[in-house]
Amino acid sequence: MSQTSDTRPAIDEQRRRWILVALMLTMALAAMDTTIVSTAIPQVVDDLGGFALFTWVFSVYLLAQTITIPIYGNLADMFGRKPVLVAGTLIFLAGSAASALAWDMVSLIVFRTLQGLGAGSIMATVNTLAGDLYAVRDRARIQGWLSSVWGMAAVAGPLLGGALAEHASWRWVFLINLPLGALSLALLVRYLHETPQYQQHRIDYAGAALIMATSCVLIFALLQGGQAWAWGSPPSIGLFVAAGVLAVLAVQVERRAAEPILPAWLWRDPVLAGSNLAMLAMGVVMMGPIVYLPTFGQSVLGLGAIAAGLMLATMSIGWPIASALSGPAYLRFGFRNAGIGGVLLMIAAALGFLALPAPAPAGWVAADQMLLGAGFGLLSTPLLVGAQSCVGWARRGTATGANMFARFLGQTLGAALFGAIFNGAMRNRLAGAPAALEAELPARVDGVIDALHGGGLSAPAAHYLREAISGATTQVYIGVLAVAVLSLLAVFIIPSVFPLVEDDGPEAGGSGGGADGSSGRGG
Repeated sequence: MSQTSDTRPAIDEQRRRWILVALMLTMALAAMDTTIVSTAIPQVVDDLGGFALFTWVFSVYLLAQTITIPIYGNLADMFGRKPVLVAGTLIFLAGSAASALAWDMVSLIVFRTLQGLGAGSIMATVNTLAGDLYAVRDRARIQGWLSSVWGMAAVAGPLLGGALAEHASWRWVFLINLPLGALSLALLVRYLHETPQYQQHRIDYAGAALIMATSCVLIFALLQGGQAWAWGSPPSIGLFVAAGVLAVLAVQVERRAAEPILPAWLWRDPVLAGSNLAMLAMGVVMMGPIVYLPTFGQSVLGLGAIAAGLMLATMSIGWPIASALSGPAYLRFGFRNAGIGGVLLMIAAALGFLALPAPAPAGWVAADQMLLGAGFGLLSTPLLVGAQSCVGWARRGTATGANMFARFLGQTLGAALFGAIFNGAMRNRLAGAPAALEAELPARVDGVIDALHGGGLSAPAAHYLREAISGATTQVYIGVLAVAVLSLLAVFIIPSVFPLVEDDGPEAGGSGGGADGSSGRGG
């Protein structure tokens, strides 16, 4: 039993602007941390060694972030947004400082886990606060601002990380977080005030532990499956069975908990259930281009690394633009119909990529990715705002955390799914290669990129590998199309009309009422 605060921010318009700046700065910490580190990895490996372990620098961060998002969302409903966000940011900054002091790859992996534990708080709480502080009609614009942080991170992160690693030290890719985080904390402490209404809460420790354990085992199995061991191998099967057993135990514990981390109402409400399933599917779709389009650009289109990265970055340009413009769409047509428009853009983008001529002009591919990003923005923002608007303040953190958790879990599923599709297609092409080329071609998929860029292949062999990569990428986009269609089915679970819940206090920034500012409906 814990005495905690049910708190709501009391602010004026000037304070609201400064809090938005603080939220964008805090979001930038989590948004840039993957992209800025990726370009510094060669220097990290040169300094610390442990080449075989470097992929865990990314994996443990994603794992720790994902499994803690729903827990932080629940805690934000109990203790208020400010203490949870401040605590998470401090954990993130502590992990950043420790990562900069890492002495070997194992220590860096441990400290990156600490960073991920802080990033989970940032992802859950920043979006919850955006729902608290702004009215329904304004939330799309604010989500556009927050989404723009990801767009800027996609472009600036790799460039900044490469510059710091080349001209200073790779350790600065972590140290640069400290002044940025200090500024965001100063703004939050200065301008965000919550008035406590003390209540008794029972923290669901058992449920939190089981949810974390289930998510950890499942995500670990997905990350390692097809990489460290085959999908049908005993380790893979054992991990999935363990995840299933833990999931059953978690459901049983959550049913009996007084204040569960993932309560049953998240799935009984069709608005929340449909939104979460659609976000799960969108997370899957995101990983197709994120993982494989840069390889396609460099190996098939002949682009340099920076140009291939910028081609992918156009997705992050379309996203915030569509997110910011989605407000008029859901105000006029309803949350579900606006989300359907986003899914249709995703489907159009997948079909557009499959219809591109070979070789595809890089500009056309970039335009197609911008269309895909617009689909993500037009889907994610109305569904997040709709989910936040069908619950009151006391449930908004849990609802937002579940929505974000579904998206990040989907990204992990997508990485595994499209990895299996791409690698399977490549194995088939290598196995079916003409006899005249067999001696030149690599025996395993892992050796394709090295062989293609090593310069030792004949023109026919290099052409065959490029065609193989192009064909495998096409298979990935067929998978993207299929999952996008499934996301459309998930959106149809959401009612076309549903009541919006008025906030339980005027301190929340006037976010109650209907989509038109009245006490209207969600459709």
